[in-house]
Amino acid sequence: MDTIKVMSVFGTRPEAIKMAPLIKKLEQTEQIQSIVCVTAQHREMLDQVLEIFDLHPQYDLNIMQPRQTLAMITTKALNGLSQVMAEAKPDLVLVHGDTTTTFSGALGAYYNQIKVGHVEAGLRTYDKYQPFPEEMNRCLTSQLTDLHFAPTALAKQHLLQENINQNNIFVTGNTVIDVLQTTIEQNYHFTVEELNQIDFAHKKVIAMTAHRRENIVKPLENICNAVLKIVQEQEDVEVVYAVHKNPAVSEPVHAILGNHKRIHLLEPLDLKDMHNLMSRSYFVMTDSGGLQEEVPSMGKPVLVLRNVTERPEGIDAGTLKLAGTEEENIYQMANTLLHDKKVYQQMAQAKNPFGDGRASERIVNSILYYFGKSQKRPKDYII
Repeated sequence: MDTIKVMSVFGTRPEAIKMAPLIKKLEQTEQIQSIVCVTAQHREMLDQVLEIFDLHPQYDLNIMQPRQTLAMITTKALNGLSQVMAEAKPDLVLVHGDTTTTFSGALGAYYNQIKVGHVEAGLRTYDKYQPFPEEMNRCLTSQLTDLHFAPTALAKQHLLQENINQNNIFVTGNTVIDVLQTTIEQNYHFTVEELNQIDFAHKKVIAMTAHRRENIVKPLENICNAVLKIVQEQEDVEVVYAVHKNPAVSEPVHAILGNHKRIHLLEPLDLKDMHNLMSRSYFVMTDSGGLQEEVPSMGKPVLVLRNVTERPEGIDAGTLKLAGTEEENIYQMANTLLHDKKVYQQMAQAKNPFGDGRASERIVNSILYYFGKSQKRPKDYII
């Protein structure tokens, strides 16, 4: 084998963000031929990231359609990816995290008898419906995977408990920390002009997202009501909410929060706008998995708008607090961060357990080692 043919498969904005620095590292490695295939499970938001990082997929399945179901995404992705893999014949298929594209990519590789590498492997809640469908996507992908790139020691322990061979597990840190080195700028000018008008120096700005399937309907209403109460009571607080385009999210959000001058309801922000917004904010409220990993590197507390998290390392380190989805709990925890400087500083100064900016390098070195291009096994990432 002269070069290792590595196909990176992803389909959503979060996957693209986390895979981008790894793909760049793969492209710079002489012993590797890098191929990129996107399903475009999300189209517009994915394209933003491809443009920012100058990524040019050799294969684009373009599967997204209005009001798509999980079954539709799975079958279209599996059929398309299986055909692409049969044609391209990679030595290794890299999938990321826990999306439906991830599971479909791993299954398609298995059907083609191709090795699977799972980036961000081993995260678990042990509740198959929280997050849904991500928890089962991730668990099922692990059973199809040959190389497990666990971001933390805890993720490795989860895999070991599932009888995964320890020789095939590499602790790398999370690639999203690699991304932050290129996106946050001290004198950044937002592409969304409304953000340039916010007085970050004198206002306590809360950046937020909330869009998960399990939060739709009553939990999302609770979140919005808590946010409205906070802003109504605190004149120095402003909220910037990047609202998902799913009508089941955007309609109730606009109905509850749409008529307050200090609540800014924006369409999903591009990567640089979002990273620089969070880095300038007072704290972040989110149900996103990725933001739980990114924000602690910015020195900002995070309230997690979920009942469980597969990233308990952040809870243990003190960078995250699980706020749940009950209105009063969210209100009280946000209120504490706004008024209790000691609590705020404890969270803001806690060390991010999710990486040091070298995850992509470790993953590439692990691939070279696995395929016999290097004799030295990479050392595990240690917090």
